[in-house]
Amino acid sequence: MNDALHATAALSRGADTSLTEQLALRFSDRIRLRLLAPGARLPSVRECARRHSVSPSTVVAAYDQLQAQGMVEARRQRGFFVRPQALEPGTAESPAAPARTPMPISATTLIRGMFQPPQGQSMPGLGALPIDWLDLPLLAGALRKVARSTSLRACSLEYGEPAGDSRLRRALAARLADHGVSATAQQIVTTIGATHGLDVVTRTLLKSGDSVLVDEPGWSVEYARLAALGMRVLPVPRGDDGPDLAVMQRLIDAQPPQQRPRLYVTVSVLHNPTGASLSLQLAHRVLQLAQKNNLHIVEDDSYAYLAAPHLPRLAALDALERTIYVGGFSKILTPGWRVGFIAAPPDLVDRFIDTKLLGTLTTPALTESALAICLEQGLLRRHAERINAKLDAARARTVKLVLAHDCRFAAPPRGLFGWVDTGVDTERLAQAMLDSGWLLAPGALFHSTHRATTLMRINFASTQDARFWRDFARTRNNM
Repeated sequence: MNDALHATAALSRGADTSLTEQLALRFSDRIRLRLLAPGARLPSVRECARRHSVSPSTVVAAYDQLQAQGMVEARRQRGFFVRPQALEPGTAESPAAPARTPMPISATTLIRGMFQPPQGQSMPGLGALPIDWLDLPLLAGALRKVARSTSLRACSLEYGEPAGDSRLRRALAARLADHGVSATAQQIVTTIGATHGLDVVTRTLLKSGDSVLVDEPGWSVEYARLAALGMRVLPVPRGDDGPDLAVMQRLIDAQPPQQRPRLYVTVSVLHNPTGASLSLQLAHRVLQLAQKNNLHIVEDDSYAYLAAPHLPRLAALDALERTIYVGGFSKILTPGWRVGFIAAPPDLVDRFIDTKLLGTLTTPALTESALAICLEQGLLRRHAERINAKLDAARARTVKLVLAHDCRFAAPPRGLFGWVDTGVDTERLAQAMLDSGWLLAPGALFHSTHRATTLMRINFASTQDARFWRDFARTRNNM
């Protein structure tokens, strides 16, 4: 695995390169991988020397090397910071990018972490299941069935249907019925994962400068995605049973009439990062508020297979009138197939198809057809049952480890994620734990504007490792 992610805490005094060069290389690797984002402050000389068991002069020399390479800059009486556009050695200097709030661990850092090879330590901050929990024979069997079918030619050599594979859309309509969501195959548009589905909806219904209501805390990638599109994010505090509707109404009323938000993006079931689910009572009130204020609701149900089917969905309660339902399979089946979908009101379907075609032309018919087989034959349902049994056991073990290390849960532990109060600044903790090879998800990531917090998100499936908690305790005690 990449040295920047899995370097051990100790530098080697017996290596061919000096301690200064090893330390400089460690930081330059992190900067290139965006584990240290533009604007992030490097540890103080004294702190870095203590952390790596070297002299302060070694740290100063390493930081001087990084500065000479154009990767960091010294700020008088403040320390060393990653340059807004860190330069590779030997490249020409570019104009500095506008200053932004330092985020040592960013949304894109977590995504980059997902793309690391699988043979190293688990990453407690990531949002995916461990690879060894997934069922490769199931996937291979479904693909073989497609390969033996008469549809192979069309799946492989043609663009496919604009709305997506019709067989999959029929299977999805049947699956949605299990949640009480009534949708025909004609109301479903396939996408390249749930994130792409959210992007299609946003690009269709909004333009740069528009306001969007979002849960806070919420999904860090969604904040980053909306910001990149030029949207104004209006954060709505998320409680254990749903959003704070009084705050939501005040946010709407505070906007000029022509700038009032027309979209609310939410995770109703197993909310990320808290694991909370929307109560039935509050779900009805959310729909009433949406009707009153002419809002569309985008309901992201990416964790549907990890949740009880009876939990209320907004799309079921309003029969897809104001709700646009987005789902995917990366959280349960495989992240690599990238199959997602949108279930929408009939009057929006063609608009979503047009946006999809402009962005991607098509979606992968081969994997869509294979997924249809997994749904039709009950393969995915049985796989989900096995996953949930493992996750229940992992959650029970992790809860004991969390409590044994003097942390507490800020929300009851449910689903894939735990929302944990560590008692220390988790941005500083996350940077320090990179030295032991662990990539955390500090709580600041899950807020729309930067703030210091003692919270972090953990993945129950990836935090059963006692080594992680030993390193966590040692690092926290040394802060």
